[in-house]
Amino acid sequence: MKIKSILDTTAHRPWEIPNKSWKFYQEWNNAIFLHWEVELDELQKFVPKELEIDLFEGKPWVSLVAFTMEKIRPKNLPPFSPISNFYEINIRTYVKLNNKTGVYFLSIEGGTNLSCKIAKMISELPYRYSKIKRDMYAYQAINSIFKDKLFIKFLIGKKVKTKNALDIWLTERYALFQDTEKFINEFEIHHLEWPLREIEIHNLEVKYKRFDTLIKGKPHKIQYSEGVQVIAWGKKSKEK
Repeated sequence: MKIKSILDTTAHRPWEIPNKSWKFYQEWNNAIFLHWEVELDELQKFVPKELEIDLFEGKPWVSLVAFTMEKIRPKNLPPFSPISNFYEINIRTYVKLNNKTGVYFLSIEGGTNLSCKIAKMISELPYRYSKIKRDMYAYQAINSIFKDKLFIKFLIGKKVKTKNALDIWLTERYALFQDTEKFINEFEIHHLEWPLREIEIHNLEVKYKRFDTLIKGKPHKIQYSEGVQVIAWGKKSKEK
C-alpha cells in the first residue's frame, strides 16, 4: 500500500497522527507475539518511574515479539538491504505518559551487528546483536554474552475475524517511550491495524535470565501477523 494511503487511514488510532513530516519507513513482517500477564511489583523494577505502567483489567503484561524488519529507511532515501533487512526480537511492556499509551522496551535484539549499531546510534533504543535465524516454521536466537536463548517451532493458523479487547490492547500501540540517562524519549508511529492470525506453538524455549520473574511458563496469549508497514516520526526528548 502507498504511504499516502496509510497516512490517510486513521480511524483506528486513539489520537491524531503528528502534523510534522515523518522521518522513517519500515516494515515489521511475519511477527510472532508471545504475551505473559505479570505481577506489577516485579515489572516496576524494570520500568523508569517517569512512566506509568498500563494495565488491562488491572493487570500488566509483558510481550516477546519476534519478526523480520524489512526496508527500513529514512524518508528521502531508498532501503539498503544489508542494513535495512534483519531479524528482530523485542521484549516490551505497556506504559502511559501524559495520557498517551505506548510501549517500553526491556530489550531489543537484532540479527545483523551493523544494523544494531546504527539503530542504537540513531534512536538510542537498547539494541544488541544476537545470532538469529528463521524459516517458515521456526524462529531461533542465541546470545552468548547474555546467555539468552529463544526457540519457537510453530504452525500458522486461520485469520482472526473478530479481535477481542485484549487483542487490540496488546497490538494497537502508536507511541514508544524509552529512557536514557538524562531523558525520556518519545517516538510516534503509524500503521494500519495489525492483521492477526491464530498460531500453534509446537515447541517453545524462552531463556532470558534477566527477565525470569516476568517471562515464565507458557504464554498466556499468542498471536501471529503477516505484518504492517510503519511510518515513524523523529524522537521528542523530555528531561527527567
